[in-house]
Amino acid sequence: MNISMDDSEATSLEQVRAFLLGSGDVRFTGQSRGEVYGWVERTLIRFQYGALGKRDKGVVRRYLARMSGLSRAQVTRLIASYAVSGKVKAAAYRRRRFAARYSKTDVELLAYVDRSHGNLSGPATRRILEREYHEYGQAAFERLSQISVAQIYRFRSSEAYRKRNTSYQPTRPTPIPIGERRKPRPDGRPGYLRIDTVHQGDRDGVKGVYHINAVDEVTQWEIVAATPQISERWLIPVLEQLLEQFPFTVRGFHSDNGSEFINYTVARLLEKLLIEQTKSRAHRTGDNGLVESKNGAVVRKHLGFGHIEARHAEAVDQFHRQFLNPYLNFHRPCAVAKIVEEPNGKRRRTYPRWATPFEILSQMPGCESYLKPGVSLDSLREFAQQQTDTEAAIAMQQAKRRLLARVKRPA
Repeated sequence: MNISMDDSEATSLEQVRAFLLGSGDVRFTGQSRGEVYGWVERTLIRFQYGALGKRDKGVVRRYLARMSGLSRAQVTRLIASYAVSGKVKAAAYRRRRFAARYSKTDVELLAYVDRSHGNLSGPATRRILEREYHEYGQAAFERLSQISVAQIYRFRSSEAYRKRNTSYQPTRPTPIPIGERRKPRPDGRPGYLRIDTVHQGDRDGVKGVYHINAVDEVTQWEIVAATPQISERWLIPVLEQLLEQFPFTVRGFHSDNGSEFINYTVARLLEKLLIEQTKSRAHRTGDNGLVESKNGAVVRKHLGFGHIEARHAEAVDQFHRQFLNPYLNFHRPCAVAKIVEEPNGKRRRTYPRWATPFEILSQMPGCESYLKPGVSLDSLREFAQQQTDTEAAIAMQQAKRRLLARVKRPA
């Protein structure tokens, strides 16, 4: 039977004996330990437990155990506490504490040593602390000379230590097993592309169109494409049609370390086309310098820096395919570098020759062996002869003015 802690009717030992003889299992429910202990204390006071005889004390003990649900040992412990202090209270919890071996000054001294030595490893720091005391007689290091390596690392994690010595480590980049980090080695063969993206500005937090610029290292054959976004949905179709526009077989694909090209979707596309993928090395700004120079000399020169909305990407891409790319590859001369080695061993680049990418390609020994199936040197030459260089430039400039007037007109 469950009852509340109200037994004010049991005022005599005779009533308690009758209760013990006639009751079943009785328990207080919903009561905290403090309430149970308080009731035990009041009951001992009510029956003047200290003045009772041995037999009567046993009756009270059984009554306390029956009503509170405490064990005999627990009741005995509470009665002993009452006999000493006149109170029945829960003992306060005292966590076991070990004597502090190292002081706050020791922690500050450790931080001072770490900061001075540039945060060495735990074992190295421990040896330094030993030497400070034993070799150089520095009394301040007496306790630290016996410190363990584990304790050094515990102190380094403490707030008191970090206030004295806070060290920062640069974020370690996660290595991505896509592409080999090296400079391409075309060995004089066309088909090794340098590729980069050019963003056509933001306006009110809205991204503009993206240009994809790809340049062959040997012939400087250049294909520019446009896409509204550089996400997987948009980029892969643009890359496919961009690679298709090169007249020769593409063998290499080199980019910087941006995620638009260094991802598994692009890697699968290049693997399917048997194209080698490489990426720029750290601290080698020239690895992708060719296409970056073309970004300014071609894309920025003709399209500028102004914002072009992403919804115009198809129109911009059509301009690239029909006018800009043919002009760049058949009618716009490029500087052809020649490396001259000085007597002191220094290598210097000179540019004695200027030629269009088509001229560079057509003058290569065995150039037709590099062309894609279905593409002939004669068909390329015939296309180049359809317009003079100036006629192609004028047609490109007129198409560019129409495009810019369209894309920059308020919606």
